[in-house]
Amino acid sequence: MLSNRYRTEMLVALVFVAIQVLGGGLELLTPARASAESAVAVPGQTRPSPALVIGFVGGFVHADDLRHSEVQIARQIQATYGNGVRVQLFENRRRAQARKLVLNWLNADGNKAARDERHNARLILFGHSWGASAVVSLARELQQDGIPVSLTIQVDSVTKHGENDSVIPPNVAEAVNFYQTGGILRGRSMIAAADPSRTKILGNFRFAYEKEPAECHAYPWYDRLLFKGHTSIECDPRVWAQVEDLIRTRLPAVFQSAQGQVGPRFPN
Repeated sequence: MLSNRYRTEMLVALVFVAIQVLGGGLELLTPARASAESAVAVPGQTRPSPALVIGFVGGFVHADDLRHSEVQIARQIQATYGNGVRVQLFENRRRAQARKLVLNWLNADGNKAARDERHNARLILFGHSWGASAVVSLARELQQDGIPVSLTIQVDSVTKHGENDSVIPPNVAEAVNFYQTGGILRGRSMIAAADPSRTKILGNFRFAYEKEPAECHAYPWYDRLLFKGHTSIECDPRVWAQVEDLIRTRLPAVFQSAQGQVGPRFPN
């Protein structure tokens, strides 16, 4: 006999599956600690960093849930670069807050010369699922603000209602897309540049899963059962190693003092 807890979880999972199949575009809720945004604290940080990395988590995942690869990578990058980079994670529905952060970051020094200099600073956006869709939408809003984006990274991007995650706006210098096509929830298989002369598409890379990566064991059983491919790509270390490398190669050189903060990757 199933316990009341498992019957309730199964009912919730089936409801979300039904909504997804009927075109609602919802993802399964993953329980976690409540947090609208999550920044990795850097002791003694008083001046704005010359680079900003913003990540968006997918579905209803909270921005401080360390089971998820997006959160692990953000923590590791901040630990490596210290004051040289600011890293901030947002829930995908908090796009307006992310935009406000970028605007404040660019204007933090309070004078025109500093603002002009910071418009040439490195801004990198990445996300998974609904978070990947939020990446493109934020980049499009920043285009209206006249703000360039160095790189956008989409992992199994799922279009959210009212968003368009397939066309990369011309203020983005480089963009890359990782996806899988297994199961009922599949990521976008192709992104294209609105202006190929200004945006380089690094590739649309497909991953296939006959079985889930071992790192998925920490995820809820209903995620793994109902959204196998979508969950597998989120916890696949091969994918996120590439994501992390793409981010790191576009960030400033690491000073020795920051290198001393490097630790192991957070376990799932």
